[in-house]
Amino acid sequence: MLYRILITALVCYFLGNHNGAICVSAMLHDDVRTHGSGNAGLTNFIRNYGAGRSLMVIAIDVGKAVLACLVAGLVFEPYGWGLEGKVLGGVCVMLGHDFPALQGFKGGKGILSGWFIAWMVNWRIGALIGVVFAAGYFLTQYVSLGSVLAAIAFGIGFVVFHYDNYPVMLGGLFMSLLTLFMHRGNIGRLIKGEERKTNLFGKGKKQ
Repeated sequence: MLYRILITALVCYFLGNHNGAICVSAMLHDDVRTHGSGNAGLTNFIRNYGAGRSLMVIAIDVGKAVLACLVAGLVFEPYGWGLEGKVLGGVCVMLGHDFPALQGFKGGKGILSGWFIAWMVNWRIGALIGVVFAAGYFLTQYVSLGSVLAAIAFGIGFVVFHYDNYPVMLGGLFMSLLTLFMHRGNIGRLIKGEERKTNLFGKGKKQ
């Protein structure tokens, strides 16, 4: 069983290494990490390349999150641990996204992948995250504030809906705290009033 856990964790981690923003910017003979905030995330990609080109970024980051959860869930389903397997896949793919060994450990912040991990584990948590992010962003135009609030909702959702399953609940709390950690710089700028607002439907700079 330990062998299965380790192999599944490694597969999902390296699946997470395939960062959408890095892959698509590479197709444009560029590196998103050399622009703007230097982050390999969707927001920085949109700021520099536009919303239209972000569709492929979204497809990659969503696809790998869904695939990791599906694969890990199927591996452990015969043992009655399908849900726990999905959470393991989610944790590992998010770690691979945030700290990709194949990309110099400089990745994104995991909010989009995390959202779809939540959908795969429990649709109610996914819906909660979507509503909280949308409210936070559309009321303020701060993507980072919406993301931080969504990360908090992520953790709360796992506690509320999976309090009776410690591996699932703890996995959800870990992903929530990891996402908050990845947004620590944004949190500091929000507190200081220095954070930049973002038009998620903008054209970007690299046309």
